[in-house]
Amino acid sequence: MIAAGGSNLTYEVRSANGNRVALRRPPEGSTLATAHDTDREYRVMSALHEARVVPVPQCLARCDDTAVTGAAFIVMDFVDGQILRTSGDAAALTSTQAASATTALIDAQVAFHTIDLQAVGLAFLGRHDGYVARQLKRWVTQVERADTRPLPLLHELHDALSARIPAERAAPALVHGDYRFDNVVLDTDFAVAAVLDWELCTTGDPIADFAWSVQYWGDPDDHMWWLPDPPTLPNSFPRRSEVVRQYEQATGFDLSDYPFYEAFSWWKQACIVEGAYARRLRGSAGGMKSSGPTAAISERADAMFEHAHTLVSRIS
Repeated sequence: MIAAGGSNLTYEVRSANGNRVALRRPPEGSTLATAHDTDREYRVMSALHEARVVPVPQCLARCDDTAVTGAAFIVMDFVDGQILRTSGDAAALTSTQAASATTALIDAQVAFHTIDLQAVGLAFLGRHDGYVARQLKRWVTQVERADTRPLPLLHELHDALSARIPAERAAPALVHGDYRFDNVVLDTDFAVAAVLDWELCTTGDPIADFAWSVQYWGDPDDHMWWLPDPPTLPNSFPRRSEVVRQYEQATGFDLSDYPFYEAFSWWKQACIVEGAYARRLRGSAGGMKSSGPTAAISERADAMFEHAHTLVSRIS
């Protein structure tokens, strides 16, 4: 196993002759039916690889027979390179290298936010409108199905955000759903060699997708980070506000509703952490057994709901 958590599990598989492939499958005991869709990953990545617009691994096979690994799975090329998961991974980067990696990360997201969905064979992803409303419904339903404990802020914030959804200011686009350095392979020149982890992708509002991504950009003075040790903490990296400026400049999108999307992102992340807590309670944590005590996961979800509440209170 080379990557795990609330997402699909990723394994490096070596054949007898030393060839390597990557295998993706849902976490053990996953109960959130639409949250770990390997078939969606396979179809989206295959279309993107053929279109050559966004760098992705070439998909090689998919299997629905759960007798093989215990779940449906897909197999793809193993892309060599560097993945920036922690500040330690990025500590040795110069300011020039960090700037190159930052620009490459932004440019790849701009590329899939502006492609012609019909032209690259992604029309099957379905509805294009009402992305935030669909996301609000999806994640509140996921947490309700997990049914771990009373969560008054879950519904209070769901209702408050639902009442404040802004008009979409950009054309519907391919949205990744969890785009960040941790899901990108960089080559030796710090360009993007492959974008990974497409299990949550859909079509919808690219501004909401970007706002989600940029919350992973940990600044040193933040009071809370989404990742335990964000790779963007070293001083060589630009700060989050600069990333927002670069994306806005590259796309020409109007980001005046960014505060809403920031609050929505924190609420959604709290829902995802709560889902991880539910899996831990059921003894089906997949690769998350090293993420600390079970109680700490619920406390983290509570803190994220509280921060989302603060952000919502600032939206007129």
